[in-house]
Amino acid sequence: MHVRPVESAQGSSSDSLFVSKFNPHGRGIYRQWTKRILDIAVVLLALPSVLLLLAPLCLLIATDGHSPFYRQKRIGRNGKIFYMWKLRSMVHDAEGRLQAHLEANPAARREWDHSQKLRQDPRITWIGAFIRKSSIDELPQLFNVLWGDMSLVGPRPMMVDQRALYPGTAYYAMRPGITGIWQTSVRNESSFSERAIFDARYFRELSFVTDLALIARTFRVVLRGTGY
Repeated sequence: MHVRPVESAQGSSSDSLFVSKFNPHGRGIYRQWTKRILDIAVVLLALPSVLLLLAPLCLLIATDGHSPFYRQKRIGRNGKIFYMWKLRSMVHDAEGRLQAHLEANPAARREWDHSQKLRQDPRITWIGAFIRKSSIDELPQLFNVLWGDMSLVGPRPMMVDQRALYPGTAYYAMRPGITGIWQTSVRNESSFSERAIFDARYFRELSFVTDLALIARTFRVVLRGTGY
């Protein structure tokens, strides 16, 4: 994949510095107010159907005796740390199993260091493989949107220990999103650092039309089942 150089590699979390450098007109009505209003409205409309879908899935996931939900610290707008919620797709001792797998498998270690993901992940449960491939595991993040930690559309939420790997600044100027340019394009094919390119692009192009197009593209990606 051909990629352009990342527009900024300073790693600064200053929202005002980034906005003034990349988009002096970036604090428009949609960016500041309408986007958030639409997030809340869409989530409230979707919640009844989402809860009906989550109920049986939670029962299936919990058959191993552990919570069907999983929360993890992520970095939000302006560097704020929040807990992102997902349906649990991994075994209970996932972190220990990952480290053991990476230590025993040099190829997996190289894949993890490149993309922070594994195609053959030993942590994934049988039901987890399905909900990840269909992106259903992301549905609890609608509550993160409702609480204001996330947006429906934005950069992919970054883990705290990935901060040092991220070479850009655009991420910190926005709420991370359930879907976005990276999530609906290269997704699992890019390196982690290349996400900064997509985040800077989204910041420049952020508008109602852009968000609407990305949401429509998300449905196509989900139907293709490209998640892992």
